Order: sequence, then C-alpha cells, then structure tokens
Amino acid sequence: MAQPPRDIIMSDQCSFIFSEELLKYKFNDNHPFNQFRLQLTVDLLQHINALAPEQIVPPKMASEEELALVHDRSYIEAVKKAGEGTLPKEIAENYGLGTEDTPVFPHMHEASSLLVGGTLMAVDQVMTGKALHALHLGGGLHHGFRGKASGFCVYNDSSVAIKYLQEKYHARVLYVDTDAHHGDGVQWSFYDDPSVCTLSIHETGRYLFPGTGSINERGQGLGYGYSFNIPVDAFTEDESWLHVYTESIKEVAEFFKPDVILTQNGADSHYYDPLTHLSATMKIYREIPRLAHEIAHQYCNGKWIAVGGGGYDIWRVVPRAWALIWLEMTENTLGYGRLPEGWINHWQKVSPFPLPMEWDDPEGIYTPIPRKAEITEKNLLTLEKALFPIRSQQKSGYK
Repeated sequence: MAQPPRDIIMSDQCSFIFSEELLKYKFNDNHPFNQFRLQLTVDLLQHINALAPEQIVPPKMASEEELALVHDRSYIEAVKKAGEGTLPKEIAENYGLGTEDTPVFPHMHEASSLLVGGTLMAVDQVMTGKALHALHLGGGLHHGFRGKASGFCVYNDSSVAIKYLQEKYHARVLYVDTDAHHGDGVQWSFYDDPSVCTLSIHETGRYLFPGTGSINERGQGLGYGYSFNIPVDAFTEDESWLHVYTESIKEVAEFFKPDVILTQNGADSHYYDPLTHLSATMKIYREIPRLAHEIAHQYCNGKWIAVGGGGYDIWRVVPRAWALIWLEMTENTLGYGRLPEGWINHWQKVSPFPLPMEWDDPEGIYTPIPRKAEITEKNLLTLEKALFPIRSQQKSGYK
C-alpha cells in the first residue's frame, strides 16, 4: 500500500495543548508575564489555517500526587492557601510567594496546576503514540523549585514532566532550554541524575536573573557531566548565538543519546525583549525548532515535547517565534513572507507597538554592536569550555 506523504503523517501526529483556561495564570495587569501571548499565537496560526480544531488538545489539571513528584507537600499546601487568601504574608515570603516577581493571585494553585497538567498531557500524547510531537506553549516555567516559587514560576512543569517521564515511561530525557534566563529550577532538580541531561543556553548571569548557569555547573555525584551550560555574553547576535546552539545540541545529543527530547522555548533572547540584553532576531527562532526536530528524529524516533517559557514582547516577538515551533512540527511552509493582514489589522488596534508586517525581521532593527568581534570570540571560548568533557572523550576514543 502506498504511504501518505511525510508532511501529512507529521501534521496528523502533532498535538497542540491549549485552552483559554490557561490564561488564568495571571499575576496582575502590570506584570511582565502575560499569558495573553498564547491567545495571540493561536490566533496567528488560525489566520493562516495552520491549526485545525482536531489538533488542539485541552490540558488536564495536574493532581497533587503528580505535583509532589517534584514539589514538597508543604509548599503545595502553601500555594493553595495563598490562592485562597489565607496564607500570612510572612509565611508566604518564605515560599517565594507574594514577592514582586511572583505575586499571589486568586486560585493560583488551580491555574498553576493546569499549566503543569498541560505539559503532562503533552508527555502522554507523545509517549503513548497519539502524537509524534506535542507543543504546550503554556508551560516552560523553569525557575520553580521544590519548595519555593521563583522568577514568575509557581510550579515547575518541566521538572514534574521529566520526573513523570522517568517514573511512568522509564525514559532518558534530554532537556534543552533556550530561554535567555538560565533554566535553574530544572537543572537543580536533576543535578545528580545521570538519566537526565540538561542543556541551557542563556545570557550570562552577570547581568541577568537568576545569576546561575556558569560552565562549571556540570552536575554532582552520579549526575556529574550531565549538566551543560553555555552563558553567552550580553548583546550576542544571531550568528554567534546560532553557532553555540548548533554545536552544543548536536554534540550533547550524540553524547547522551536520549529516548525523548523536551525543549523549553523562551522567546526572550530577541533584541526587542524588554527584560534581557541579547541582540537576536527571528532568525534564531526558525533554527531552534528546526534543529530540535532533526535531533528528535535522529535519536528519539521523533519523540519531541516542546513547551513555552519566557518572552515579554508579547506583540512583536512571541506570536511569531512560537508559531514557528508549530509550523516546524507540522512541516508547514506558510511561515514566510507577509503576516496575515487579518491578524495585523485585528490586533494593531490594541497593540502598544506597530506590529511586524512579515514573519522575518527586516535588516537593521538595531544599530551595529561595537563589540561584536569580542563578544563572538568570548562565546566561542565559552562553548569550547562547556563542551570540553565531550570533546576530550572523543579525542581519546573513550565512550
């Protein structure tokens, strides 16, 4: 029997985890973490007929047992009480709740549990064969700790999902984090675990929260050598960033040989992002999912779970960057040229910025970086040091 074309197979086997209920994860109207970006992204995909209703899978609510795969029970109880308005301020602060970064909001436990459940739903879709790839843009909250909220993150959906992958599916997981902020919460959750390999490419912590993610953070105990960090210099541009990403993900994947790849896709390395200091453009957001897709097929029989993350220019950057992940997953070529006029005309009425007219950024969106050569050289040295353990093994012939 003749096989259907590959693009039909791929699009039929991709799940997009979404429900408008995910927008209830909202600290306040002035907070930079704004899940309205999910709606903007979904609407962009629908305007180009790239997201069919049958591809959308609603998230489930993560159970307390599932949350407790990573989070302390006392912390879960504190989050519940905080969302009910019954947790004293001084106790809340001990759990990282009620801070400027992570304010308390009503029903925060339920909203946060739904984000985690969305990522677990993506895991189940892929690992049971219902989908080859799954995308949950509501997830990617990589700063949450076992017993503490941090950096806009209440529960850490990626950490819970990785533990869930280990316990339910006995999988070796490669976690790749391209958010401009270091994926600290996920790294520390599996710092001593050799069955999880974490790779984080982020802006150096000298200038940016959370201040961690140096090349010397390589894991501990049995997990030593399974944590990779590549902190790039402030003002890093596309070419240097992409060189670091391409070299590292290929070499780390070849070293680790995962069963499944989980990618965190923060969209805050873009020049327009208000919270970071990098100078990337949409060029990197084409290449990030393209190479992740390639790695998934090369090592994992296609098993690829992708989540969202940071991204604070919700109008000009995040919808394009995140839509490109789905277009790559489904092997859809519509993400080139002009953006749909209907989308631009509808959202320009409320956008504080002139919306982009095309999928790709025009040349010259920022003035040339005076330290480009120095920054590029510094990133090359950082990459060499970060990958030295792998490369030294290759040279010695040791496996």
